[in-house]
Amino acid sequence: MKSFLFGFGLGIGLGVLFAPMSGEQTRRNLADRANDLADTARETTDQIRDRVRSGMSAIRGGSTQQATGTEGGQNF
Repeated sequence: MKSFLFGFGLGIGLGVLFAPMSGEQTRRNLADRANDLADTARETTDQIRDRVRSGMSAIRGGSTQQATGTEGGQNF
């Protein structure tokens, strides 16, 4: 899988570099794509952080009741 992704990224990079655009346009295009990728990574990181925080809050909120072992659960 890593090899595929590496080849995919390399192919995209070479395709952009050899596309019929001027050097300035190519650099601008690469910078725009890199910025878009960075923005997507930030958004994904923020979403994961929010999910983890809400999960931790749920765990902390649910742990206020201590289990005594006499609840109506199954006995093994």
